Amino acid sequence: MSYALVTGASKGIGKAIARCLAGRGYGLLLVARSEELLRENAEKWKNEYSVDVRYLSMDLSAPDSPQRVFEWVNESGVPLNILINNAGYGLWGNFHTLSLERQMNMLQINITTLVNLTHKMIPLLQKNTPAYILNVGSMAGLQAMPSVNAYSASKAFVNSFSRGLYHELKPSGIQVTVLVPGSVDTNFVEVSGMQHMEEKARRASMSAEQVAGIAVKALFNKKIAVIPGGSNRLMAFGIKHLPKFWVEKMAASLYRKREKTGSLPVKK
Repeated sequence: MSYALVTGASKGIGKAIARCLAGRGYGLLLVARSEELLRENAEKWKNEYSVDVRYLSMDLSAPDSPQRVFEWVNESGVPLNILINNAGYGLWGNFHTLSLERQMNMLQINITTLVNLTHKMIPLLQKNTPAYILNVGSMAGLQAMPSVNAYSASKAFVNSFSRGLYHELKPSGIQVTVLVPGSVDTNFVEVSGMQHMEEKARRASMSAEQVAGIAVKALFNKKIAVIPGGSNRLMAFGIKHLPKFWVEKMAASLYRKREKTGSLPVKK
């Protein structure tokens, strides 16, 4: 049995991707903060899919977390075939008014932990080629996003880093895909501080299960990037071809308008 390591696997997109992989017969190594949710998921999927599921409760913002995860995976002795870098979150608000500590914690998880963990896991993946890495970026990383500035910048890094890594690792038999989702119905709203997002916008979001299915299919089809949803792909086309300043000004206006009405869109 081949195994997949999934970070942020207790809920949302990470949980949905883990379940999708279990359905394909992969053993799971789950990492997230909530031990209770990890235990529930592990027990359910063991029974439902007859696969081995192990979990590690850990705060991935801790600087030593990638090393601890690596040691856990390495000592398990299982053949690691897939790495899913899903853990991450966003914060809404102007950069200078948000807590610097909270923003640095976010950047630690979104960027530093992802890079560190990827670097440590590549040697293990190289032993079990063909192997796969899926990094969760965001459409928020396709352009500057006032009011979620540091978050969008962190996802711009993930988007770019993943595409470069695709070309570097392709000759070694490791496939890298970056998932670039738009609005997803997860707990992102509560974590980011966008609690007043209107119900209509939430209903327009794709489900985590929909996004996960598209992401896993793209990974095994060896796509360099995948943007789920036709409207999101159309929006990405516009972002790419319209003047950057105009797109950024429009994004800023949208968020200011939403702030006044007490509703904000979700970007994952």
